[in-house]
Amino acid sequence: MGQIKVSKAPIEGLYIIEPKVYGDSRGYFVETYNQEDMLKAGLGMVFVQDNQSKSRKGVLRGLHFQKQHPQGKLVRVLEGEVFDVAVDLRRDSETYGKWFGVILTADNNKQFYISEGFAHGFLVLSDSATFCYKCTDFYRPDDEGGLAWNDPEIGIDWPELTGEYSGSCSSEGYAMSDGTPLNLSDKDQKWLGLRDTFSF
Repeated sequence: MGQIKVSKAPIEGLYIIEPKVYGDSRGYFVETYNQEDMLKAGLGMVFVQDNQSKSRKGVLRGLHFQKQHPQGKLVRVLEGEVFDVAVDLRRDSETYGKWFGVILTADNNKQFYISEGFAHGFLVLSDSATFCYKCTDFYRPDDEGGLAWNDPEIGIDWPELTGEYSGSCSSEGYAMSDGTPLNLSDKDQKWLGLRDTFSF
């Protein structure tokens, strides 16, 4: 059955994937992953782990990466709406330090493939969101790294988020446009910016 539409993002290594949705009065059916279709589109990655999370509005997870065992990720949303972001960490890339973001929702069925060599994060825009993703390598807690989500050098334009940078990646002083406070883990409020993280 299959059939997917693959669009290249402005940064090499990032792809937006739109599977064909078969709908009628009963609802819909969609193949969320078909290896043959991916191979035909030139995407030959192999996935070894699936992850899923549920988050409330205003939760921002990221920006995460693995240092020695980078992961490619195929991400999508099962419920709700998120703004999903990738930041290029490939030192030999013309777009090093640049970001690209895409709105993923349960209704648009879009998927976002992020190749190895990127930091990744997302902000929940709906009341809640269920987020899932496939990985090309296993999660290794001792190999995890991160970047400040609000690093002005990267300059991510997070939608519906208000607040001013005060020199750290703390959530203090930030909120969604409806007043919902920005919600980050303790870990994600301690990362440094691009320049300090990669000072070598």
